Amino acid sequence: MRFFGLIWHIPITKSVMTKVLVPFDFSEQAQNALDFTTLLSDKFENVEIIVLHVIEVPSSSGMGTMGGGELMPQMENQIFFIELLDRRKRQFKELESKYAGNSFALSTKIVIGNAFQNISSFIIDEDPDLVVMGSTGSDGIEEVLIGSNTEKVVRTSHCPVVTVKASTNPEKIKKIVFANDFREGQDELADRIKNLQKWFDADLYLVIINTPGSFETTRESAARIKLFANTYQIDHAVAEIYNSNSEEAGIVEFAEDIDADLIAMATHGRTGLIHLFTGSIAEDVVNHTKRPVWTFKIK
Repeated sequence: MRFFGLIWHIPITKSVMTKVLVPFDFSEQAQNALDFTTLLSDKFENVEIIVLHVIEVPSSSGMGTMGGGELMPQMENQIFFIELLDRRKRQFKELESKYAGNSFALSTKIVIGNAFQNISSFIIDEDPDLVVMGSTGSDGIEEVLIGSNTEKVVRTSHCPVVTVKASTNPEKIKKIVFANDFREGQDELADRIKNLQKWFDADLYLVIINTPGSFETTRESAARIKLFANTYQIDHAVAEIYNSNSEEAGIVEFAEDIDADLIAMATHGRTGLIHLFTGSIAEDVVNHTKRPVWTFKIK
């Protein structure tokens, strides 16, 4: 373990963040994401929270809401659809009333169609500063065959995404694991990581996962982390080299070992056949850890 300066807490001043998107399917995980966002808004000025609900309409078999929402019968049952739409509108009016009078502005929006496509289009059109999503995660064959809207958004969003599974208070995030290879050319990512650390006034752990397939000496890894920290003037951080069978497992295990509060990492946003054959470490971590995960797609 090597230290870059001393670990100490940075005095927090409110930053500017204008817009946060929270995709919402009325599940427990979605409410956890919204609660996290409303608490996080205390750290910023002029926050606008947009709660987006998508009523999904599959092409043939039936209808259902995003994620773990209610299943609906065939399209022919128009009455059921109208009742669901009216109920969602009432629920959103109640939600808006519940959060009225806070320091942030909260608005709601209901759209009909494919969940991922509508969330992606909203991100492109509205350009939020942050997306906060709930996730249940999945394992085994379900993970391979189904995946999740959250994982797709993590892979493709041009703005940072925070994935929340359990009830999480941002004020209690004091240990952030930043897993990376710490090679050159990551200016924007480094700036965002520094801001992330400042938001939470947290200790930052810079970690390289050493695997049998990409082994390098501790000296090589430590030198690269130190160069990264010096280049981007990252202070009060700890450098770690962690051995594991895979990068995904190593990130999750290291976070568990130090009882981290948040995992931060980049994703390359691979799609199509490249994604099918190579997968995504960020998506795997989001899927398998119980901790909140901050991700940012690098160019």
